[in-house]
Amino acid sequence: MKTIFSGIQPSGSVTLGNYIGALKQFVDLQDEYNCYFCIVDQHAITVPQDRLALRKNIRSLAALYLAVGLDPDKVTLFIQSEVPAHAQAGWMLQCVSYIGELERMTQFKDKSHGKEAVSAGLLTYPPLMAADILLYNTDLVPVGEDQKQHLELTRDLAERFNKKYNDVLTIPEVRIPKVGARIMSLVDPTKKMSKSDANQKAFITLLDDPKQIEKKIKSAVTDSEGIVKYDKENKPGISNLLSIYSILTNEPIEQIEAKYEGKGYGDFKTDVAEVVVNALKPIQDKYYQLMESDELDQILDKGAEKANAVASRTLKKMENAMGLGRKRK
Repeated sequence: MKTIFSGIQPSGSVTLGNYIGALKQFVDLQDEYNCYFCIVDQHAITVPQDRLALRKNIRSLAALYLAVGLDPDKVTLFIQSEVPAHAQAGWMLQCVSYIGELERMTQFKDKSHGKEAVSAGLLTYPPLMAADILLYNTDLVPVGEDQKQHLELTRDLAERFNKKYNDVLTIPEVRIPKVGARIMSLVDPTKKMSKSDANQKAFITLLDDPKQIEKKIKSAVTDSEGIVKYDKENKPGISNLLSIYSILTNEPIEQIEAKYEGKGYGDFKTDVAEVVVNALKPIQDKYYQLMESDELDQILDKGAEKANAVASRTLKKMENAMGLGRKRK
C-alpha cells in the first residue's frame, strides 16, 4: 500500500468546502492507502491563538475527522504537537531552506501583507509542513490548489536533503482531487469558500443547524436568468450550488438540471438546503457522541503512539545523515 499524509489546521470551523474538497475524499482513500491524518496544531500558532479556543478546536477537529467516516482501525489519526519529531525535523529542513524561496510563498505574502510585524513561524511554516509529510515516507499528498506551491517546495527540500546528505527521504507526489476540489463562496461564487471569510453567510460549517443552512443557501448569490444550468463562467453561483447538490447526492449534474427545467431558483435552493441538511445530520450526530465520550481520546492516544514510532525512525535517519548527536546503530 502506498502512503498518504494530510493535515488540517484546528483554526476554527470546518466548512462544507473542506468536507467536499478534502474530508469526503479521505473516507474513500482509507481503503486503498496507508493513511496518516494529522491535526496540525503547531501550524495554527504561526498566528495568535486563544489557548482555550485552540484546545477546543483540536479536539473538535479530531471528532469531525471520525464523524465523516474515517475508521481508526484503518487510518492513523493524531495531533502534530504530540509527535515531537515534527518540530525536530522541521528545524533540520529549515536549515536546508533558503530565505528567498520562503519569502516567495504566496500564503506568506498574503498573510503578511499590510502588517507591521509577523512571526518568524509564518515564514518558516513550509519546512515544518515538509517535515509533517516526509516523516512518514509519504507517496501521495491530497491537497487543494492553494497548497500546491508548498508541496513543490516539500519536494525540492527532500531532493536537496537527499543530494546533500543521503537518500533518506521519499519524494512525495501531489494528488489534487478532480471533482469538488473548489467549493465556492455563497456570497461571491468567484472565490473559494473559506472559514476565514468575514461574512458568515459566505460559508456553511459542518456543525451549522438546519435553519442556518437553509438561510445561507436561500441567500446565496445567483443571477437573474432563472434557469438551473451549469455554466461556471456565466452562472458561477448556480454552478456552485449544482456542484454541491451533485457531490452530496451522487446525482449527475445533467440529471439535476433536467429535474429543475421550467422551475425557478426558489425551488432549487430549497432542495439544495435539504440535501445539505440530510448529508450533515449523521456527521453531526456522530460528532456530538464522540465529543461526550472517552473513545476520542483513546483513538488519539493510539494514533500518537503509532505516529511517534514511524516518525522517530525517519528522524533518526535524518540525524545520522546530518551528523547530529552520537552515531546510532
